[in-house]
Amino acid sequence: MISKWILKAIVQKTISFLPYSQRINYFFQKYVTKGVVLSDTYFEDRLGHARTHIRAYQTHAAGAPLRNTLELGAGWYPVVPLALYLYGAEKIRTADVTLLSNAQHFRTTIRKFLEYADAGKLDAYFPYRPDRLLRLRELLEQSTSTDFAGLTAAVHIEYLVQDARQLDLVDHSIDLAHSNNTFEHIYPGILLGILREFKRVVRPGGIQSHFIDLSDHFAHFDPSITIYHFLQFSPFAWRYIDNSVQPLNRLRIPDYRRLYREAGLTIDAEELRPGSTEQLRQVPVHACFQGNTEEENAVSHAHLLSVMH
Repeated sequence: MISKWILKAIVQKTISFLPYSQRINYFFQKYVTKGVVLSDTYFEDRLGHARTHIRAYQTHAAGAPLRNTLELGAGWYPVVPLALYLYGAEKIRTADVTLLSNAQHFRTTIRKFLEYADAGKLDAYFPYRPDRLLRLRELLEQSTSTDFAGLTAAVHIEYLVQDARQLDLVDHSIDLAHSNNTFEHIYPGILLGILREFKRVVRPGGIQSHFIDLSDHFAHFDPSITIYHFLQFSPFAWRYIDNSVQPLNRLRIPDYRRLYREAGLTIDAEELRPGSTEQLRQVPVHACFQGNTEEENAVSHAHLLSVMH
């Protein structure tokens, strides 16, 4: 029997060659892998990210109010942008090369926020403005004929569908730039350009706060493989397995540190989830990763914080 991860890899590789590949992948994820659902687990994970971004800003921005934010990787559900709206941000931008969200997903996200607020569970994540929570409630009660542009404008969110290496933003106009498990989907040369562009647009004293998932994402779907499964393949072999609709760069934590140095950025705080070296040893790690220590290869998740100078 063919492993589930192989079947998914074949399907996504095939989809990547088709017109409207992102739209087709959406339907594949929604109806086959069930990956396009705003579950409580996903929602709470993103609320945790929002909490970390906000606390990082509160800690390192010397009391400056949070006005302008920029997210890399908009995704289907705008959990973090809406969290920043509730917190009090004035202009919330989210950049991606493709617009994945829509009015239905936006309302679903609002509904989830109200559900958590009404149950008293939202208070545990970050302080929020009651007037803005009321605004979300009003939006949900309005006619469903309100279009996507109307919904986003009502909560100060702007989608930038453009190359994040060349943003239509003026220098030093952003207080907080952040991402939420997006870096791992971007190849090194492109990511370097994004880091340099973010350095340009974030003001001195502003913050960059980025979460990275360094695990094999096929393992999220197929429990028969480990989160280190993809480290056994050569770069040549991985090019045939990888796909453009959900690419994985397989970078390890030393690679991200190097990209930060090349971009002229410091990492002022680094929180790593160590993973399991025992589990890593079950995989025949390819020579291209063996310049790292076992501990470096085993890191499964990271949060990198930079203060702009």
